[in-house]
Formats: sequence, C-alpha cells, structure tokens
Amino acid sequence: MAARRDKRARRVRREEKALPSYAGRRHAVLLLFILAGASLIWRAVDQQILEKDFLQSEGADRYLTEVEVPAHRGLITDRRGDVLALSTPVDSVAANPRLLGVDTQQLVVLAKALAIDPEGLRAKLVRYSQRHFVYLKRRLPPAVAARVMEVVRAQGIQGVHLERDYQRFYPAGEVFAHVLGFTDVDDQGQEGLELAYDTALRGDSGAKLVLRDGRRQVVDDVENIRSPRAGKHLALSIDQRLQFIAYRELKAAVKRQRAVAGSLVLLDAHSGEVLAVVNQPSYNPNANRSNRRGRLRNRALTDVFEPGSTMKPFTVAAALDAGVIKADSVIDTSPGYFRLGAAQVKDSKNLGVIDVGTVLSRSSNVGAGKIALALDKQQLWQAMDKLGFGRQVGTGFPGEVAGQLSDYQRWAQIDQATLSFGYGISVTTLQLAQAYATLANDGVFVPATLLKRDTPARGHRVFSRFSAETVRRMLESVVQAGGTGPDAAVLGYRVAGKTGTVKKFGLNGYSDDRYLSLFAGMAPVHDPRVVMVVMLDEPGAGKFYGGQVAGPVFSAVMAETLRLLNVTPDVAVDPALRVAAAGEGR
Repeated sequence: MAARRDKRARRVRREEKALPSYAGRRHAVLLLFILAGASLIWRAVDQQILEKDFLQSEGADRYLTEVEVPAHRGLITDRRGDVLALSTPVDSVAANPRLLGVDTQQLVVLAKALAIDPEGLRAKLVRYSQRHFVYLKRRLPPAVAARVMEVVRAQGIQGVHLERDYQRFYPAGEVFAHVLGFTDVDDQGQEGLELAYDTALRGDSGAKLVLRDGRRQVVDDVENIRSPRAGKHLALSIDQRLQFIAYRELKAAVKRQRAVAGSLVLLDAHSGEVLAVVNQPSYNPNANRSNRRGRLRNRALTDVFEPGSTMKPFTVAAALDAGVIKADSVIDTSPGYFRLGAAQVKDSKNLGVIDVGTVLSRSSNVGAGKIALALDKQQLWQAMDKLGFGRQVGTGFPGEVAGQLSDYQRWAQIDQATLSFGYGISVTTLQLAQAYATLANDGVFVPATLLKRDTPARGHRVFSRFSAETVRRMLESVVQAGGTGPDAAVLGYRVAGKTGTVKKFGLNGYSDDRYLSLFAGMAPVHDPRVVMVVMLDEPGAGKFYGGQVAGPVFSAVMAETLRLLNVTPDVAVDPALRVAAAGEGR
C-alpha cells in the first residue's frame, strides 16, 4: 500500500513538472495593461489640459461657424439701360495653414495649380502659420478654381477650400473708365462713381451659421442670421452710344495732333444731363492695375485751365443784358491793342472798327476787353458766378474741383479786361459745357448731372432770352467762312460755337509754344439739342489754334450725335456734298 502511494506521488510530481508555467505570461499581460492605461491617461491629460485650447478652437472652426453672406453689388447702367458695370461670381482659393502645413512637394504641386511662386506660397503659410484662414489666390473663374480643387483632392492636400467671391466687370472697358472708376479685391469702390456711390451700390452683407468639415468646406447651412440686402442700381445720364463716338474721335484726335491729353463733354442742352464725358489718356479697369499710373483722373471734372476766348460770349451776353451794348453796336479796335497801365491787351492783327458779332467771329481780345470794361465790375462777376464758375458743379464725383473766380472787389482794370477773354479764371471742361448750356437753354442755367433725371431740375435765369438768342446767332458766324472755326461746321445743321486758343502758364509765365486748344458749341442754333466742349492739351503736330485742333472733333462727334438723336437737319444740303462728306470716313 505504502509503495503504491509513493509511486502515485512520484507520477503526479512528474506531471506537474511537465505542465507549462504561466507566471511569466501573467507578468507580461499585466505590464501591457499598465502601459495601455498609462497611455490613455496621458492622452486624456494631453487633450484636456495641454491641447485643450487648440482642440477647442479647431473644433469651432471645423463645425459651427458664422460666415458672411456677401450682398450682390448693384448694377450701373447707361440712360438706356445698357449695363456698364456688373459683379460676376468668382471663387477664391483659401487655406487653413494649420492643416495645410509646409510640405515641400505638396506646396509645389499646389503652387503650380494656382500659377503662383512656390516659395512665395511657402513664405505666406509660414507667416500665417498660427491662423486658421488665409487666401491663397483671389478671384479665379469658377472653372479654373474647380481645376485647382481637382488637384487638391488628387494629391490629398489638406486644409484647402473655396470661398465664393464677386468680381466687378466693365463691358465697355476704357471707354467708361474715368466715369465709373473701379472696385478693389473686396468689391469696394476705389475711384469714380464706384467710389462716390459705394455705400448704395454694395448694399448690406448678411450672415448665417454653417457646419464645416475639417477642410473648412461648408457641409450644411444651419441657420440664417441676417439676409443680405442687395445694392441699389445706378442709372447714369450717359448714352453709351454717344460715349463710344466721343471716345473714338477724341482718342484719334489726341494721337493725330500728338497732344498730351484731351477731354470732351457732351450735354443735353435743356436737362443738364451729361450724355458723354471722355478723357485721354485712359485705362482698362478690367486689366492689371499696374499700368494705370497717371491715367486715373477724370480730367473733365478734376483738371482746371484758363478757358481763353471761349469766355467771350458770356461777356457779350452780360453786356447786352446790362444795356451797355446793342446787337448792332460797333467797337473801334484800332490799332489792334490798348494799354491799361503797364499791361497791354492786343489782337493778332488790327481789325479796325467792327461790330459785336465780329468781335466773336474774329475773336477780338481788344473788342471783348472794351466791352468788359464798359460793364460794372460787379455785373460781370455776378454773370460769371451765376454761370457756375468758381463753384463745384455738384455731381458728387470724387475729386471734382471748383475752379477759380476771384473776388471782383480785388480786380484791377486789367483783371476785368482779361477775364472777358478767359485769362485770370480757371474752369473745368464740365463747368464750361454747363455755362454754354445756359446760352443754349435761352439763358436759364441748369446744373449738370451724371445721373439720369426723371424730373426736370430747378434752374435759374442768368441772361434774358433775347440776349441768349442774340449771342447764339452771333456764334453761328464763328463756324462760317471768315470765322475762326469753320472746321467745326456740321453738314446739314446750323451750328453755333466759339474757338479758344490759350497759352499755358508755367514757372516762367505764359509759354509761347505750349497751348490749350478749345472749341465749345451747340446745335441746332434755333433750338439747341446738345452742347459740347472739346479740349486738347498741348497739341504737338504743328497746329494749335482751337478751330484747327478741336473744331474737327466737335464736327465729327456732333454730326453722329444729331443723327442718333434723330434731330431733323435744318439746312438744305447739296446731295453731291453729302456724298463727298460721307466719303471722308470721319
């Protein structure tokens, strides 16, 4: 019995020795559990304490965000409803620098897709590395932006998304550049009427809550906070057809005469509405803005000059009203000059004894000066003041200037005399056109406007109807044979106007080789429909007289304007002459 028990005990001990030991495994498993627990604890601490701020901000950016809903900028149209400025949808490529990073290979691919410098892109991301948002490239056409995002998805580039934007487009380009101006990258007005009426045009932006994904793409609209209010439309007084004609002719004339610059203003004679206003040189508001230097000014409203002999009709009209002259009065201009103290007023030649009409048709400084001196100083000044000289027109255009009309109480006799033929006073092209519209409107001044008028503007009388009509008839002789402006004549129409040739003032006084060439006029004479002023600055092709340089521009633009406005011709024309004129191809 004892022997069997010993044998069984030895067998059990052998079996126990044969069984594997689990003590080491238990220790390993326990160690793993300990490490895993420590890792989870550390991660929790890291997230809750060390990265708490970062994760919270990231979570806010990625999911619930308030975004701006841009308002659609209002249209700008001409008087007939043709669109001159509109905002088109575009896409801007943006990124979250924290998600995008600065991986060299991905940035090279992205930069190529965006057509930008890779190093420049990397520098931007480094500079804004702590931000959640930065634009990579603004205002891409939607199709181009879509191709960029295809590259982003194919390359697995994180943190890049699109933002909807609007870009201003100007269908007429440089023709309306000085009138409209342009907007900046945020579609806010920077020049011209875009700046003047920016608040009304841009409206009010809205806001909404959206859900974004990790790449800042909007995945869901949550709530509309505030609806956007679209900008108001702006209807201009300008007729696009006439603007194109005026721009074409002025540009050709500046080139032909090798002039430094030029301006042209076309007005409705009765309403005061600006039908065309153009300048040279111009620029394309849709193109790169680096080439706009020195071309941004709307010279017709912002640049002043001495108007020269174009002022003579106003002196004559004021004198007729004051009764110091009559329509058939004669003036002795011999010997072609007269002195006022040390100063001298002179004509290019001795015209002898001439009537008032000849003073205008032959542009006699002596005759105009003597008429002005026959007037009381205050009477002459009041006429010029009522015509709007020395005051802003009031269009609201940025940079519009008032010009200069000095106080008559400080006038010497020479100041009074020279004012009559346009020296010692400064005006803009628009101011001069506005004043000529007063003569065309039977002596009633109506303020000019760049916006379409639905109701007549309140005006005031400057000259009597008789004096205005009388001066218009006298000015008709200017464009006839023997006058200073026959090149301004318009086939089939009676035209009235006045030439101006002005020596420019510089550091050393009045120049003998730098001129302004002007023509101001209206048509038809019996009931003027439109008024126009043409100014060319420093023509350099050999001609400088206003009738020779500015007159042909007036003629070409006026002829097409009257035709487009369906103004009935008031002069019988020989068919052969009409055919010949058509063949000139102006």
